[in-house]
Amino acid sequence: MSKAKIVIFRNVCPRNCYNTCSLLSYVQEGKLLKVAGDPQNGYTQGKLCAKGYASTEFVYSPERLRFPLRQYPRGSGKWQRISWEEALTEIAEKILELNQLYGSNLAIAYNKCSGNIGLLHYAVEGMFNSLGAHTKPRGNPCLAAGQDAFIYDFGKALNPDPEKMADSKLIILWGVNPAYTAIQQIKFINKARQKGAKMVVIDPIFTVTAAKADLYIQIRPGTDGLLALLLAKILVEEGNYDQSFVLKHTWGFEPFLNYLRSNNLQDFLSQVSHVTGVRPEAIWELASLLADSKPCSLWVGFGLQRNTNGGQNIRAINALMALTGNICLPGGGAYYLNSNLDYFPQNLLNHQGPGGSHKQSRQVDLNNFASDLLNLKDPPVRLLWIANRNPLSQDQNLNKWRSLLSKLDLIVTVDLYMTKTAAMSDLVLPAASHFEEDDLNLSYWHHWLTLNQKALPPFFEAKSDLQIARELTAKLNKLSPGFSNFPFELTAEDWLAKEFTPQVLKLYGLQNWEELKDGPRKLLQADPPWAGRTFLTPSGKFEFYSAHAKKNNLPAIAKFKWPQTSSYPLRLLSPQYLLSIHSQSGWLSWFEHDNLGIVKMHPADAAKRGLLDGNQVKIFNAYGSIVRKIQITASVPPGVVVAYQGGEDPLNTLIVNAFTDMGANQNGTNNIAFYDVYVECAKGR
Repeated sequence: MSKAKIVIFRNVCPRNCYNTCSLLSYVQEGKLLKVAGDPQNGYTQGKLCAKGYASTEFVYSPERLRFPLRQYPRGSGKWQRISWEEALTEIAEKILELNQLYGSNLAIAYNKCSGNIGLLHYAVEGMFNSLGAHTKPRGNPCLAAGQDAFIYDFGKALNPDPEKMADSKLIILWGVNPAYTAIQQIKFINKARQKGAKMVVIDPIFTVTAAKADLYIQIRPGTDGLLALLLAKILVEEGNYDQSFVLKHTWGFEPFLNYLRSNNLQDFLSQVSHVTGVRPEAIWELASLLADSKPCSLWVGFGLQRNTNGGQNIRAINALMALTGNICLPGGGAYYLNSNLDYFPQNLLNHQGPGGSHKQSRQVDLNNFASDLLNLKDPPVRLLWIANRNPLSQDQNLNKWRSLLSKLDLIVTVDLYMTKTAAMSDLVLPAASHFEEDDLNLSYWHHWLTLNQKALPPFFEAKSDLQIARELTAKLNKLSPGFSNFPFELTAEDWLAKEFTPQVLKLYGLQNWEELKDGPRKLLQADPPWAGRTFLTPSGKFEFYSAHAKKNNLPAIAKFKWPQTSSYPLRLLSPQYLLSIHSQSGWLSWFEHDNLGIVKMHPADAAKRGLLDGNQVKIFNAYGSIVRKIQITASVPPGVVVAYQGGEDPLNTLIVNAFTDMGANQNGTNNIAFYDVYVECAKGR
């Protein structure tokens, strides 16, 4: 037994997840022995989810990439180990060749998203910006429609402190399943319930969270806005709304009121019940709870806005919170997204290229990336860099992706594992895990700031995105002096220090950033974001009527758009599974992955197709097909099938050119309507 001292480091889980858990890493002689939750984080309070506790296998999995690899021919599986010097030289020479050929760097592009959301991973953007004008993605695939809805209504997407949910009298979880996707929030919900609060869950799927609810409402996907508008009509016509708040602190109530009054209440109730699948008595009960319970916290999940009416649905739900006056109350409020990242300068993301010329870069839609790149001419894109993403598992329109990958000169993927995308690359560079790099992490949900310390030496030859950016730009400048203005001499600690402006230090009660080595810090914000009743909209009020939305060719008030019809009878929903985030946990033997290979179907739909529990079924539409094992369950409503993200057969095979109604205002493009996918199922492969 080694007598070497065990050293404890502070780390943070950087995955695209509500929790952003603070970790304590126990390291002996450079080896990670175990991880635990950091009790100094007041949100996570020393607890982790299963994915966090599996960190040791994530770091030391035999499936992890160890060295730079070259494949020839592309897609053949014939890999050759090469040195970093060879890899960086090949990439740099190709960049310089394309620059010489076209007189610019527009022929090179990158595709990067949220596989690691630490601030120093913006080194990818900073590296490309340092080259001047290039081809870059814009947009957000996950949450853009809902973010725009909050901007039109409030002026910005700002969460109340989720720890304050413990003081709520009514908690409405609308399209969110925290038992699977935000486990740390459950303790604050439970604290409220122990004090008498009611919990309502509105979801098409009878989830683990729904099973614990006081009131569960199973709603047909995409009809949430219609239910919200009916609830608003009931509150108004019954006189059960906060008239003082509406009069003093909202804008455009009269047009919204006129829209609500355009239908007779009983006729509208009957119509909404028929369309949403929600029984009238459940609607009345929810309306009564909204009228009588203050403060109320209402949490809208990201999945709810992933359809062609997603932004409008969220605007209708926000209107309920304004009508009841809950959006400014301690212990209440509308929850969706936390934008504390905006306080930071994000120096790597905003690194200026030569003369600021990267501002003339070509921007392509991240959500339609392959199609857009294929259409580019003068020059075409010929080199593609992929980092923090696995588009062949997560993007739509895979046929376009396959066509794009066949046409490029050089594809470089940076990852920890040989993903589906990495397997179709020419060069694969091994990425560092979050235990092997310094970084800084904020949550898009809670208000804690955490330093991620480098706790381990690199896994074989793995490197961080920042280190790769430093070495590649140094190589470029060696071959062509002055080609990049990336300050490759700056270390991770240098970049960390640059993020802590006097304002940021004050917001977190810090004298200097190194105090974070002693533990995470919370944003010094005691009040709900709108406690002063002043909003960031043009009117300075909550806006039922948004001229901003109208200017962007959207309805000025929240209106329901009838769901699209399809020749395929079953609507496919693809939520996250408990033990995985997208494709990130597929290599971990500690987890069983059987649930990633199933499709859930209502008994009536299964009987109609002659399907039995455990049958292999083909799920198909005009765009493709996948095979899953059927699980027959009443937890999903008729007309809906559920398959979790991940697994060997990517669900995105079935998704082509489906977009939400909002998103472009803040993110440049609308996000993908992942939940507007219609399919049929049949027995067999």
